[in-house]
Amino acid sequence: MELGVGMGMGESGRRNEEVEKKGVVIVGGGICGLATALALHKKGIESLVLERSPEGYAVSSWGSAIGVQGNGWRALHQLGVASSLRKTASLIPLVREVSLDKGKPSRETPFENGEARCLKRTDLINTLASALPPGTIRFGCQVVSLTLGTPTSYPILRLQDGSSIVAKILIGCDGANSVIAKVLGLKPTKVFKLSGVRGLTNYPDGHSFPNEFVRMRKQSIAIGRVPITDKLVYWFVALRVSHIDAKVSQNPELIRQTIFESLNSIFPTEIMEMVKNTDLRTLSFTHLRYRAPWDLLFERSFCKGTVTVAGDAMHVMGPFLGQGGSAALEDAIVLARHLAQKMNEIDQIIDCKKDETIKKIGDALDGYVKERRMRLVRLSAQTYFAGLLLDEDSSLLAKLISIIFMVVLFGNSFGHSKYDCGEL
Repeated sequence: MELGVGMGMGESGRRNEEVEKKGVVIVGGGICGLATALALHKKGIESLVLERSPEGYAVSSWGSAIGVQGNGWRALHQLGVASSLRKTASLIPLVREVSLDKGKPSRETPFENGEARCLKRTDLINTLASALPPGTIRFGCQVVSLTLGTPTSYPILRLQDGSSIVAKILIGCDGANSVIAKVLGLKPTKVFKLSGVRGLTNYPDGHSFPNEFVRMRKQSIAIGRVPITDKLVYWFVALRVSHIDAKVSQNPELIRQTIFESLNSIFPTEIMEMVKNTDLRTLSFTHLRYRAPWDLLFERSFCKGTVTVAGDAMHVMGPFLGQGGSAALEDAIVLARHLAQKMNEIDQIIDCKKDETIKKIGDALDGYVKERRMRLVRLSAQTYFAGLLLDEDSSLLAKLISIIFMVVLFGNSFGHSKYDCGEL
């Protein structure tokens, strides 16, 4: 199914050419963007993915790893890549919560509702990209502005190299700092008081850690550790670090040094060695951001005309549930399903007029947002309350309210993994 004219190219962005016309354009070549392109491809809809990074960009730029629970694996199965990805990561049967504060017990909780694994982000990205037709991804394309369409016209993208693209359908998968989300008028994301540091540590001779997701907490610092394979471990730290400036946050060696000093004498030797021996190429520091659950509930700008957003651009959330990546995979399936249904209707109309095409595409995007909204509100709310409980500066009242909501609304702490996004 082809929506536009113009030749797709897998090369770096074009320079100073005439306005190019495309059918579906996806801004952002991360997990959500590639998954959306693959979902559309499986429904017979061609797309062009614009990725701002140059071709062959360093592996570390794609981050370290991503946890995928049962709901994420159901989405990957619909994309046809679940079987190959299972071979890259060990099965994780349970979560072990370990408190290093006196008087607080530890506990074990089995993962429910299917499997849980931790995937290297590069394995997931490469697997999704390899399943796409040649020429789908165009590297070195930085979007600098967007002119929204009207009831009788399509949106126009302007790129940093001076070129322009008219897209019949535009999907912003460009992350928490989304250009597309800003143009749509979404409310700004908020910032947690906590920051996150993530990395991978390689053990050439093998590690002795059991296949379990361990979360340790001491005072206001939380550390997670999960094996990917018998020689590779993913870890993250959530803590308040007010003295890391922009310069330090871009220097992996300084990040490691700062985190090592923050953890020293607080956590066990095995944790300190894991941080000390991390692969600096995979180390990243981020100020944790989120889109508030009440904003997700009442936001009316998730789509305008034939433009919408997905993934972190739509619903960036804290890492406390490990659902950000899986939610993006769900978006891809649901969005492709709604678009395919309406595109089939358009194909059956002889000489379908532009305004009618735009209306049907808009209906598809409205349906996608409607189906996703309450799922995302629940995920965002559970993540938000989990973050409040982790933050020692939260007031006693805020923590009490968070506990009540967590017990009443989210009594089953892994209930979020039961969700099934359905078939393509």
